[in-house]
Parts: sequence; C-alpha cells; structure tokens
Amino acid sequence: MKKTRLKQLALITFLALSLFSCNEDERETLDTEYSITGFASRRQNLSFFFEALNRTGLSGVLSQSGSYTVFAPLNDAFTTFFNANGYTDVESVPVPILKNLLLNHVISNEISTNSILATGGYASTLSPINDSNGAPTISMFLIKTGNEVIINGGDTNKGIVIKTEDDANIININATNGIIHIVKKIIEIPTVVNHVVANPQFDTLQTVVTSVSGAFGDQSAVLAALNGLTAAAPATVFAPDNAAFTAATTGTGFAVNATPAQVSKVLQYHVTVAGNVRSNQLTNNQVIPMITSPVQNTTAILGSGTVDIRDFANNLARVNQADIQCSNGVIHGINRVLQPQL
Repeated sequence: MKKTRLKQLALITFLALSLFSCNEDERETLDTEYSITGFASRRQNLSFFFEALNRTGLSGVLSQSGSYTVFAPLNDAFTTFFNANGYTDVESVPVPILKNLLLNHVISNEISTNSILATGGYASTLSPINDSNGAPTISMFLIKTGNEVIINGGDTNKGIVIKTEDDANIININATNGIIHIVKKIIEIPTVVNHVVANPQFDTLQTVVTSVSGAFGDQSAVLAALNGLTAAAPATVFAPDNAAFTAATTGTGFAVNATPAQVSKVLQYHVTVAGNVRSNQLTNNQVIPMITSPVQNTTAILGSGTVDIRDFANNLARVNQADIQCSNGVIHGINRVLQPQL
C-alpha cells in the first residue's frame, strides 16, 4: 500500500515538474515572440528595421528583458535614408554607422506618448559619441504638438511623427520588454545646430545665429563655425534661452543697439573649443576660454548641485539644462546672455 502511494506521489511530482517546465518554455517563447524584435519580425512595413537589427547584432538585445523605448522607422524611411546617403539597401550601410544610427532610436527606459510634454524635453539614447568605455550618449529632444510628436526638430514640414497607421492618433505599442513607436523618418544623429533648432526655448538664439541682415547683421561666419564642428574637434556651447535674449536686448540690457560686429562677439563668447565638456567635468573656478578674437575667458562657478558661468561683467548665468549631447559637441542651456568686453 505504501509503495503504491509512493509511486503515485512520484508520478504526480514528475507531471507537475514537466508541466511547470513546459509553461516556462512556453513563456520564454512568448516573451521572445512579443518582444520588440519579435514585433518587428512580424511587420512587413518594418522589414528593413528588422534586417538592420539582425545585421548589427541588436536583434538579440531587443529580444531580451528590459524596459526600452524604441522608435522603429518604416521601410519608406529607410529608403529615403538610403537615397540621401548613397546606399542601396541595409547591407550596403557599414555596420558601425548602421549600429550607431539604430542605437540613436533606442532609449533605456520606457517613454509613453502621454509623458511627452508640449514644452518638450530630453532623453538619452544608447548611441555613444565615441568608442571609449562609458562614453556619453546622444541626446534626443521630444516635443508634443497636438496629435504629433516631433523628434529633434523633424524636417521642414511636419517633422518626425508618431501616429497610428491611419494617421489618426499617436499611440504606444506595448512589447514584453518596452514600448515601440512607429516613426516615418530615420532619426539621424543630431549636431549642435540641429539641437539648437529643435528646442523652441532656443528660437531667439537660432534667429540671431542664422541672421544675414537686419538688426543682428550678417552672422553667417558664426553659423559656419558651428556647422564646421566635428566629432574629432567638438565644442561646448552655452546656449541662452529666449528670456535671456529678451533681457539682454530690451530696456537696459547690455546688448541694446549692439552693432553686428558686437553681436558676433557676443555669440562667440558662448562657445569654447576646449572640447566636449560636460557639466560633471567642470571644476570650481575653472577658466574657460571662448572663441572671441582676441580670446576672452569665462569662469565656472560650482555650488551645491548648481553650475554658473561668470562673464566679463561679473554676472552669473545659471546652467538650467545641462549636457544636451550632440555628435560634435555638447550644449548647456543658460538663463542669461554672457556679456563679453565689447
């Protein structure tokens, strides 16, 4: 009798373990199938994206557990990218270029469209600025406008939008390891100028830098210098917001009635070619040479969790948006226009 019960208990235990094992295997299969990679593999209009994931080895990463946000470009977006850059297909894009480009579409935490603000905000992608360990990663600017989400300023029309396939509403596609957003354009890695253009808080700075006549004069030389920055020779830019320019150019502001040459000097006084200097690399009382001619310096003043930049007139500009990382430098948003010796 006891032997019979023991045999029955052993059989029940074996069946239970077998069932548990099957359920675990099935769960793992489902997790993979409904992961970000799994979703892309089943969508014909994402076949180039899926092919690119496989070519770069990222398909395995985005099949694993995690909480990613992925902006998945449609096939038409890849075709436009190929045509614009002299490629024929996914296989013709060099793997390092393709991988960094794809990583520029991935964020390591989940961002739903509901959390994107009408005033905009930044997120860090997984695309590193260089091959060194722990290298900073490229920033992404996202802003919601009505039923559209625009990324890094988009294009000259409506920008990069995230919508349903019928263009009715923006949506979030939930995968087992994160959120997928469908985008209609490749999100290319932004430069300093791209990020200035993208953020509405820098609209006045954009207006001044791109001026060719009028009150600000011709500032094309300054714009050319910014466009000429490279990953090998990056710059750090202290970018005043719109309110800062209003204060400097109205009332008793120091830049009221500034000549075009003085405007150029003011703009140059916000750029240093000392390298890609992030906020945590600044030290208290560090002297920062700017690209004015002759060179004029500013000074970093560090407080408890704050960074200020002291100018020639001994004014302090507070860094209120640090470490906007670009391909050819880094931007720190500030709340005051720095005053050089004019």
